[in-house]
Amino acid sequence: MRLIFRWGALALAFWAATTLVSGITVNGGLGTYLWVALLFGLINAILGSIVKILTFPVTLLTLGLFLFIVNAAMLSLTARWSNALDVKDFWSALWASLIITFITSVLRKFFTKAMPS
Repeated sequence: MRLIFRWGALALAFWAATTLVSGITVNGGLGTYLWVALLFGLINAILGSIVKILTFPVTLLTLGLFLFIVNAAMLSLTARWSNALDVKDFWSALWASLIITFITSVLRKFFTKAMPS
């Protein structure tokens, strides 16, 4: 159940990012947002984990701020591998990754307390 919630929260976060950031577009409806969220989640879980381990010293030196750069890179990689997501430039990816991180974190904290284990 939690996995489905996280997937939906990520799709909602993508919708918010495409609404707020002009350089990010998802070409399609709800199903497309769910597809992009699934692909981003898989890329972030597999490749993002490896990149985060390799860049741990830089992340430590920047007090965690470098993770936003890693997330922007994973978002750009998702756009490259999917025809449904378009990312204009790095700054659009960075702002979108900030929005996606914020929204998913807030939703996760809010609903973790509301959902039974």
